Amino acid sequence: MRLSRFCLSILGVVLVSCGGGVVQDGSQLANGRYSADALNVESTITATVTVKGHRISAVTVKDNGNTYAQYTSPYTVVAKRIVEAQSTDVDGVTGATYSSDAVKKAVDLALAQARGEKPVPARNAALAFTPGTYTGHGKGYGGQVQARVTFSENGITDIRIGQQRETAHVGDVAFQTLPGKIVAANGLGVDAVSGATMSSFGLKEAVLDAADQAGVTNRKAFIDNGVKSEPGAPVEDTWDIVIIGGGGAGLCAAAQATQDGNTVLIIEKNAELGGNTLVAGGVYQSVDHSLVWDPSSPAATSAKGFDGNMHNKVRSTVGCVNDLKVIYGWSEAPFDASYYKDHEFVAGDIEELSRHGVHPEYLSTLQELKKEIKAYLDYAEPQLDKGIAENQLIQFSTTNLHIFQTYYGGLRQSVNKDEWIYGDYDLVRQFIVEGEQLKPWLMQMGVGFTDSQSTLVGALWYRGNTMTGCTTDADGDGTPERYQGNWGSYVMAPLSVVNNGNRHNRVMRGTTAGELIFENGRVTGVKAKMADGTEVTAHARKGVIIATGGYAANIQKVLKTNKYWSRQYLSPNIGTTNRSSLRGDGIDMAQKLGAATLGEGYTQLLPLAYYSDGAIAFGGVENAVFISPKTGKRYVDECSERDVLSLNGFKYGVEIDGRRGVYLYVMRGFGGGFGGGFGGGFGSNEAVVAANGAAGNRTGRFNGREWSGRVSELQDFFNELGISIDAQTVKNSIRDYDMAVMDGRQPAEVGKRHATSLIGNARRGADGQYDKSTYNIDDASLSIRVLAPSTHHTMGGLKVDLDRRVLDENGRPIPGLYAAGEVTGGFFGGNRLGGNALTECMASGRIAAKGIEKDNR
Repeated sequence: MRLSRFCLSILGVVLVSCGGGVVQDGSQLANGRYSADALNVESTITATVTVKGHRISAVTVKDNGNTYAQYTSPYTVVAKRIVEAQSTDVDGVTGATYSSDAVKKAVDLALAQARGEKPVPARNAALAFTPGTYTGHGKGYGGQVQARVTFSENGITDIRIGQQRETAHVGDVAFQTLPGKIVAANGLGVDAVSGATMSSFGLKEAVLDAADQAGVTNRKAFIDNGVKSEPGAPVEDTWDIVIIGGGGAGLCAAAQATQDGNTVLIIEKNAELGGNTLVAGGVYQSVDHSLVWDPSSPAATSAKGFDGNMHNKVRSTVGCVNDLKVIYGWSEAPFDASYYKDHEFVAGDIEELSRHGVHPEYLSTLQELKKEIKAYLDYAEPQLDKGIAENQLIQFSTTNLHIFQTYYGGLRQSVNKDEWIYGDYDLVRQFIVEGEQLKPWLMQMGVGFTDSQSTLVGALWYRGNTMTGCTTDADGDGTPERYQGNWGSYVMAPLSVVNNGNRHNRVMRGTTAGELIFENGRVTGVKAKMADGTEVTAHARKGVIIATGGYAANIQKVLKTNKYWSRQYLSPNIGTTNRSSLRGDGIDMAQKLGAATLGEGYTQLLPLAYYSDGAIAFGGVENAVFISPKTGKRYVDECSERDVLSLNGFKYGVEIDGRRGVYLYVMRGFGGGFGGGFGGGFGSNEAVVAANGAAGNRTGRFNGREWSGRVSELQDFFNELGISIDAQTVKNSIRDYDMAVMDGRQPAEVGKRHATSLIGNARRGADGQYDKSTYNIDDASLSIRVLAPSTHHTMGGLKVDLDRRVLDENGRPIPGLYAAGEVTGGFFGGNRLGGNALTECMASGRIAAKGIEKDNR
């Protein structure tokens, strides 16, 4: 690919010539060695291009910083492709898009020098600009970042952020502090904002673009210029409880501890609170008994809720009764794994699994559940026999069903068939029972809820609770304010309790915990460091809670510990839905004190992730179909567990740009554009809004994440994507599925537990049922996402007891040390149900705080 002079002027690299002469007409490459620098996310890179015989003979890339190993593969892979193609118009490495782009940009500018298309500035040239204000553009996590940058003759005087689509309270926090640092440094050699790495990169790239337009005389100096942070005076203080991590678990622990009368310190690595919880879908699994079928009042359609008001009960979904019948027939014999010595264990096949018994500790729950199911079937079956549709019945849901589905949804066999794993019964029952008290607790903080019991990918049932933000006096000025989305529900609600508690309570953002203080046989505090290098020694009178989350962003650790996934599927370039800070820091700290771990070999892959960058693709599964790019047909029950969906994605998907398991997620379009198909009860939280903006709103075009258009345009899209399937085959598969949904039966190709809506068009009659005579697929509008599994949740972690005390290798508590949330193991076995993580992290945060109080009475 030969770039125009205009394109070359905005790529933001530094050129250095090492001899060889320059061809004046730009028609060929002059022999010699040429180097150029480019921005990468974590650092800068230097690409050196060797030209021999007027051809590219070698490309080497040097990383000038500390880029994570999983993102450095383009330094060799893309470099090799460039040499082979004699062009930078080559595929990048999926999962390392930014590094791939950086390599190509640097090489492009080195080649421009070899063609004599651009003069080479001296590295020691004085830094100067053409005064004025220029609008630059960069690529952040959510898309384009725009910055208006004002230059004097010798430096930046002002940066104003323009259009951007970064996630609120996650990426956009970079725009609060980074512009000032860039101005102070008169360059880009300043650290990214922790937790907003990609957004920081997008801003830096936009500023560099503006500098190019301003005729910067020394790009190398501008890229490297930094400002040295001077550490403040060391901070040393004491609190009752010190909490490492300000995500869902840490904030709930802090709120509970404050309510119990303790002083608390929250140490948060990122620049803002929220952790991975802030970028989750926001729906947590827990039965609200007022919204579901009540055996004591089977005909009731409404009941009094936690707020004292009457609420309408939710209706069932077609397929739920069939699932209940399978559980009702579950063998009560002790679980017998011998069958699977000679037969493949098929995750998600509960019909087969139910024949082989139950682990003894779950037997009493199964027996009680069967009694509950029998009572419900006595209510439901006579109505079904009368022709009443299942979706007109009141939804069945109980605590025992939640416990038992968490059990069998996580009962898994290792890839080597030498290990079975499932959730610890006492831990599972505890977090589910305690989880049912989260709603009234959160409501007391001002959190709002919808009257729903929804589902989401891999949840297995309808018990999702959707929060709508909160109204609270977060700053204690006596005036309640409204906070939307996950930010309001998961952050500001518990944070307002902490802020309005003891005056000594404190939150340290942008502060990294590095070491647990262990004195006189117990953990007594934490040593940490602020972003500017200020040393922190935080003493804890009562205890320390680790709530640092999992390590799904640490692909090397995922690969090293893996016991569940075949290596043909779990590769080094797999994407992740996690924030970059989720790397297992808390586990490492605790293990240095002898802490035990369990279940680390089982990492959940989320099937709803964009193949291009691994980012989470929010959406429901009850309202969508998964289409194989190999066959053009459905290939899996979309309402299956997450590992089942991911495994089948690998089997029936294809490899595109190095990403394995690529498949098509198809849902009904809403006049074109991205926003129509989220579903799943997510509401409008920050991460959903950002994903919506990042995907764009283009009809009939593919933007790298999603295609939206008419069925008549399908074949053009498939051709553009490079997959050889026939649009008519896809249409037929959708039509067969839709007909089954309208008939209230299982689809013929692949069954589906719960289906709630069509993909094509059909009108409903006065009775609410579809009129099949009005069905049309040819003129339907579709939204199709191109997805592939990404690492999402690590089921394994620190071993804890029912008070969330961290245990050592001998099963004894480490005095003074507690843990909550994804940093722990033992809850979910080999697979987690969708929505269970939020329930567990909030409930466990409260349990850990109560455990400390109990141990210090």
